[in-house]
Amino acid sequence: MGVHDWCAGPPDSPMPIATLTNVRYGFGTHIVLDGATVSIEPGEKVGLVGRNGGGKSTLMKLIAGLWQVDFGTLALARGTRVGYLAQDPKLEPMDTLRHAAARAFEHLDSLHRQMEEIYELMAKPDADIDLLMKRQVKIEEEIERAGGYAIDHKIDETLHGLGFTDEQFSVLVSKMSGGQRARVGLARLLLEQPDILLLDEPTNHLDIEGRRWLENFLANEYPGAVLVVSHDRRLLDAVVHRIIEVDQGRIIEYPGNYRDFINLRRERMMNSQRSHEKQLGKIRAEEQYIMKYKAGQRAKQARGRETRLERFKRDELVDRPAELDVMSLELPKAPRVGDYVMRGAGLSKSYGDKVLFNELDFAIKPLDRIGIVGPNGAGKTTLVRALLGDLQPDAGELKVSPQIKVGYFRQTQEHIDPMLTVWEYLQRVIASNEGGLRASEQQARNLAGAFLFSGPEQEKCVGNLSGGERGRMVIAGIVSAANNLIVLDEPTNHLDIPSAERLETALSMDPKDGGYDGALILISHDRALLSACCDRLLILDGEGNARDFDGGWDEWEAKEAEERSQRDAVERAAADREKAKTEQRTRPESSGKSGSGSNSPANNKGAANNKTNGTGSSKGSSSATAGDPKIARMNLEQIEARITAIETRTRAIDADLMNPKIYADSAKSRTLTQERERLQQELEPLEFEWSRRSE
Repeated sequence: MGVHDWCAGPPDSPMPIATLTNVRYGFGTHIVLDGATVSIEPGEKVGLVGRNGGGKSTLMKLIAGLWQVDFGTLALARGTRVGYLAQDPKLEPMDTLRHAAARAFEHLDSLHRQMEEIYELMAKPDADIDLLMKRQVKIEEEIERAGGYAIDHKIDETLHGLGFTDEQFSVLVSKMSGGQRARVGLARLLLEQPDILLLDEPTNHLDIEGRRWLENFLANEYPGAVLVVSHDRRLLDAVVHRIIEVDQGRIIEYPGNYRDFINLRRERMMNSQRSHEKQLGKIRAEEQYIMKYKAGQRAKQARGRETRLERFKRDELVDRPAELDVMSLELPKAPRVGDYVMRGAGLSKSYGDKVLFNELDFAIKPLDRIGIVGPNGAGKTTLVRALLGDLQPDAGELKVSPQIKVGYFRQTQEHIDPMLTVWEYLQRVIASNEGGLRASEQQARNLAGAFLFSGPEQEKCVGNLSGGERGRMVIAGIVSAANNLIVLDEPTNHLDIPSAERLETALSMDPKDGGYDGALILISHDRALLSACCDRLLILDGEGNARDFDGGWDEWEAKEAEERSQRDAVERAAADREKAKTEQRTRPESSGKSGSGSNSPANNKGAANNKTNGTGSSKGSSSATAGDPKIARMNLEQIEARITAIETRTRAIDADLMNPKIYADSAKSRTLTQERERLQQELEPLEFEWSRRSE
C-alpha cells in the first residue's frame, strides 16, 4: 500500500480525493495512456473496464504511486491513504493466516502502546497532566478512526466472508496456496480501510459466496472510495455507480453501473460506426478523383490530395468498432452420441477424511448445458476429471458414449507450440466445415476475428500472447472443433469482459442457426456466464453432498433465497416460542387468598376437572381443550412432560431441516415438515391447559 500527500488543501476539502490530468504513460514507443484525465470523489465506487492490455492496471499503479507518470499530473488530497491489491501480496511466511490478516491493525497496536505510555507518564509526580491529556484525546481519536478496540470480530468476519474457516486460521502462510495468499492479502487490505481502494481483479480466487460477501461489503459497508477492475459483471452491477473505460489510451466515462455502461457504450459505438462509414464515403470519393487525375494535367493536385488523404487516414479516420459485429459462426456439426453422452451411477471420491462427492448419479444428454458450482475445494474439477477418465472414482460406474469427442479447457494452457501464430493454431485444431480434411486459412481467420482478434493480432505468436489472449484463442478452437462435449473449467478467470461476452454468444447460439450442437459442462463462479449459458446446475456443497437442479442460475438464486427465507423463519419461530415458554414458566404464581384449602393438590385437581368437564365455572375454558378427554385425564406433571418432549422433538426437526443434505431430499423433508405440523397442533391445547391450571 502506498501513501501520497497533497498539500493543496485540508483533509476535509470537498475536492476530489484523486485527480489525473492529461496523463501520458508508455513503454518505449508503445503508448498505453495518452491524455488521460479522470477524478475520483471521496467514497465513490467506480468500475474500470477495457480490453486486456489496454491500460487498466497501468492507471491503478500510477494512482498507487508504484509508477510515475511520463507527462501530466497526479494529485491526491492531503493525507490520503491509498490501498492497492497486489496479485502476489507480501506476507510473512511464518505468520498464521489470521495473524497475517491482523497485521492490518499494526498501526492500531502502535497507538495502543502509545496510550499505555501516556498512562505511565500520568502516574509520575512531575507529569504535565494537561499536555498528556491533550495527547490522550488525540490518540483516542486516532484509535477510533483505526478501528477502535473491537477488532477481533472484524478480522473473523472478513476472513469468514472471503471463504476461510476457523480451522484454517492457524495455517502458516508458507503452507498456503497462491489463491489463499491472494485472499489473505485482500482481507488485510479491506481491514486496513484506506481512503481509496484499488482492486485489480479481486474475485479471481473467490467462490460465489465470497463474491456475494465482497459485493455487499463494498456496496454497503466500505466507507472509502473504490476503483475496481473486475470481469465479474454482477459485482460491477451491484457495487459501482460510474464506469471508466480505457480505450486505446483514452479515458471515456459513463454514469451508472455495468448494465448502464453496456447500453450507453453501444450508442457511442453506433455513432462511431456512422462516422466511420461517412468517412469511408469521403475516402472513396477522394480515391476516385486521385485515380482519375493522377496521370493527367491535374497530377500535381491529385498527388497533393493523395498526401492529405493518407494523413487523414492516419490521424482522423475513426476505427470501425469490431465489437458491433454480429458474431457470425457456422460451427461444424459434432458426431451423434445417442441418447446419452455419459451416465454415472454411485460415483464417490474422497481424499482422506474429505468427502468430495458420494454416491452421485449423474447423466448428460446431447444438448445439456450444465453448470457445476460450489465453494472452493468442493471437488468441482475432481468430478470433471473423474467423468473424463483423468482419474478413477473411489466407487461407482461410469458409462461413456463410444462416439464422444471432448474439448476440455483447463485452467493452464502450457501444451501449445509457442511459435504458432493465432490463425495457424486455430487452423490446426478446428474442424473444417467446408468438407476438407483441414480447415482453410480463411476459416481460421474468420474464427479469430469472431473472437476479437484483429488482423495484426492474428499474426502474433502464441508465446507472445497474454494469458487472456491465449485463453480466448483456445476457447475459440474448442467451440469450433466439432466436439460433442465441451468442458470449460473457469474459462473467464483471465478473459476481459468483451471476450467473456463473445464466449457467451458462441455457446448460446441456437444450433439451428449454426451454433454449438453438443453438450456443455461449465465450472465457473461467473454468475453472468452461468446465467447466459446453462439451463441445469449441479451444486456441490463442500461436504460431499450434491444437488441436481433443473433450471438456470437466476432460477437457482431465487430458489435459494426462498429456502433461506424459510429456514430463517423456522429459526425465528423456534426462538420466539422458546422465549415465550421461558417467560411463561418463570412468571410468579398469583398470590390469591389461602382460605378453603384452595392451594391443596386435591382442590386444584378438582377445579381443573370441573373446568375441563364444563361442570364448574366456565372462566378460562377453551374450545382447544374442552373436547379432548385425553388432556383432561392428564395431571399437570404429565402435561409438562409432554410439552417438553414435543419441544425437544421440534428442535431436532428444525435442525434436520436446516441440514442441506436432508433438505435436498424432498421426500424426507416433506415427512419431517408434516410431523412438525402435527406436533404443533398437539402442542397448542397442551400449552393452554398447562397455563390454565398453573394460574
